[in-house]
Amino acid sequence: MEYNVNKGIGKPAEFCGLRAQYLVFFAGGLIAVFLLFVILYMIGIHQGVCIGFCIVAAGALVWSVFYLNHRYGQFGVMKLQARQYRPRYIINRKRISRIVTRIS
Repeated sequence: MEYNVNKGIGKPAEFCGLRAQYLVFFAGGLIAVFLLFVILYMIGIHQGVCIGFCIVAAGALVWSVFYLNHRYGQFGVMKLQARQYRPRYIINRKRISRIVTRIS
């Protein structure tokens, strides 16, 4: 099997339908699930419980990353972050007579 990771110059990285920052979320999440498995196993939790929990966690991660990729697209996370920085309302401290002027 051959996987193409990049489509060309100036285009975002894409792998199996995941684009841009979702690749980082996917890879980082899988690494985190693996480390969680190792920690749980080292603590002494039964191996079957560790494997079951990590399969469910990895499945939820895969589903959520592909869902976010499909719903919000390439720049979706940046759009969501920009929405938080938008002011809810604008405060105007000038007198109304200065704002509304007569046109003669």
